[in-house]
Amino acid sequence: MTTLRIGQVAKLLAVSTDTIRTWIDEGRIRSDRTNGGHRIIKGTDLVEFLTEAEKDPSIVSHLSARNRFLGLVTKVKKDNVMAQVEIQAGGQRIVSLISSEAAEAMRLEPGVIAAAVIKSTNVVIELP
Repeated sequence: MTTLRIGQVAKLLAVSTDTIRTWIDEGRIRSDRTNGGHRIIKGTDLVEFLTEAEKDPSIVSHLSARNRFLGLVTKVKKDNVMAQVEIQAGGQRIVSLISSEAAEAMRLEPGVIAAAVIKSTNVVIELP
């Protein structure tokens, strides 16, 4: 299970750590505490938040255009040959078709941090 620190979530969503803490305090994002008292967020809980955030785009700020988008895998649909991978990066949903073999080799599943790399008309998925 992927767990993320508040700073990592803030970077993924292109918002401040204070915003993430506020969302946690408001109950928008679930979090747990480590033995040391630090807040951590399960990747699956972040996926749930992002799914809800799609209904209200004002929740997640817009990420500036770049050719590499670090984000959180929100959905993976596979068949025998191809996999459709969805990543939430900042306020953007990115979808890429890659081989099922590549998706399995990278162990892509909801909650995993990955990067979408844009090259011309192709989107490549990589692990950070």
